[in-house]
Amino acid sequence: MRYRFLLCDVFTDSAFGGNPLAVLPDARGLSDRRMQQVAREFNFSESTFVLPAEQGHTRRVRIFTPTMEVPFAGHPNVGTAFALAATGQLGVFDRGADVVFEEKAGLVPVRVEKRDGGVIFCELTAPQRLSLGADVCVEDLAAAVSLAPADVVTSVHPPRVLSVGLPFLVAELADREALARARVAPVALEALAARGVTPDILLYCRSRDAFDLRARMFAPLDGVPEDPATGSANAALAGALAAFDPTTDGLLRWRIAQGVEMGRPSLLEATAEKRAGDVTAVKIGGASVLVAEGEVEVPAE
Repeated sequence: MRYRFLLCDVFTDSAFGGNPLAVLPDARGLSDRRMQQVAREFNFSESTFVLPAEQGHTRRVRIFTPTMEVPFAGHPNVGTAFALAATGQLGVFDRGADVVFEEKAGLVPVRVEKRDGGVIFCELTAPQRLSLGADVCVEDLAAAVSLAPADVVTSVHPPRVLSVGLPFLVAELADREALARARVAPVALEALAARGVTPDILLYCRSRDAFDLRARMFAPLDGVPEDPATGSANAALAGALAAFDPTTDGLLRWRIAQGVEMGRPSLLEATAEKRAGDVTAVKIGGASVLVAEGEVEVPAE
């Protein structure tokens, strides 16, 4: 049976930047096994499979990496909302549209709007409140990414597992030069995973240019050697930075660059809402572009 697919680049306004995503806008009839095989065939960090809603919302969305299904991820939600909007499946939205995707992690609201030049900007609200997980010692984190312990900054937080729907081990680095030197060390990474620590690592540093932060994300044990733009990880980072800030309430914003070292520059716009010291919502958004569409032949089972 033939299934239509859309390929889009997410967290960019230019083709061949950002994070590529395959979207099957009507995946009815595909089994779990076939979805996984299709995701492996595209071999992007994630592919999405859109199904009719089961709880009365906009759509049900399932997200697969090349090796597994995940309960939530950032760029698949932003890209799926964009793909549906760009192909007319969300109707007219000149004044903006609000959609809600049903996913394993919960309900994911996404705001869709047109910006100057016809750019379609989509912003999701994370489906879960910020969760602060276990700390990891600096030496173990540094070994896993081939850096020296001195490259890791702990003045705001130690290397720590963070989640707003999908967990990541997050660490701050001293500068952009340290960020550029990071390389996965498989043995040390596998040792972390063997202890029950997520092996998906987000590294970031402060930036004094057009961006507030620069980031890289490595998840080789999940089939993603490096990800060009990771919405779920950066959303968790934004929530944590807001939570760790003892003085500021209100709306906090960050412009985050990712994918630069891969030749796929991405821009993620993160927002955290904080009231009376409590982080009440975390959002991540960006532009996307449609780069291809076609059909994939899926054999009957």
